[in-house]
Amino acid sequence: MNCFQCAREVEVEDKVFRKDACPSCHAALHCCRNCRFYDRSAHNSCREPAAEWVASREAANFCEFFEPGEGDGGRPSGSSGRDAFDRLFRK
Repeated sequence: MNCFQCAREVEVEDKVFRKDACPSCHAALHCCRNCRFYDRSAHNSCREPAAEWVASREAANFCEFFEPGEGDGGRPSGSSGRDAFDRLFRK
């Protein structure tokens, strides 16, 4: 997985525990921003419907649905929406 804070690759052997931190920047690893279910556009910013509300998406939490994600931390991929709109009308 990649850390949401510094984007460095973090080796995960079996499971990410609540107190695990990134060896580079010391950000929490077991947090919403590092989870594969994290999605800013989803209800509660989570694609797991049974997950409980978490106040801080960057702090360590006890979510039982946590699974290491792709490391994008919910950031939009590619270019901005305006760029995509402009590309629709290019010749």
